Amino acid sequence: MTGLPPGAAPEPGPELPPEAESPDRFAQARSAQSVALMEDYVELIGDLIAEGGEARITDIAQRLGVAHPTVTKAVARLKREGLAISRPYRGVFLTEAGAALAEKVRARHRTLVSLLVALGVPSDTAELDAEGMEHHVSDVTLAAFEAYLAARE
Repeated sequence: MTGLPPGAAPEPGPELPPEAESPDRFAQARSAQSVALMEDYVELIGDLIAEGGEARITDIAQRLGVAHPTVTKAVARLKREGLAISRPYRGVFLTEAGAALAEKVRARHRTLVSLLVALGVPSDTAELDAEGMEHHVSDVTLAAFEAYLAARE
């Protein structure tokens, strides 16, 4: 139910700027989502290696709640990007570049959780919210968050 009288047309919405109609905008969004997914995989692989010495495809799939072939495809991309290697009958391991990226993502996550908690967000909610935010916060904004947190100490 729209609240309009029968037969009435809704008023047109605000005019979108030309760049909002551009297909490039959607390509950028898809690219950002793809990078976020890659970062999640690298971070998780790093966590699994820290916990058990290696990250197996089945463990990654279980943690992410996705199918084995989905993980295999993602790991193949990580390997193409130079972020991971795999060994037959073993697991997936991070390259130096992959380990550096995993640490960068973890640090962003910790900063965001700390900021949200400092603002009064319950820690369990802060953890969930930071998981999505960590991939989209700029370095400039992250530095401002870190400065704010440091000033509070």
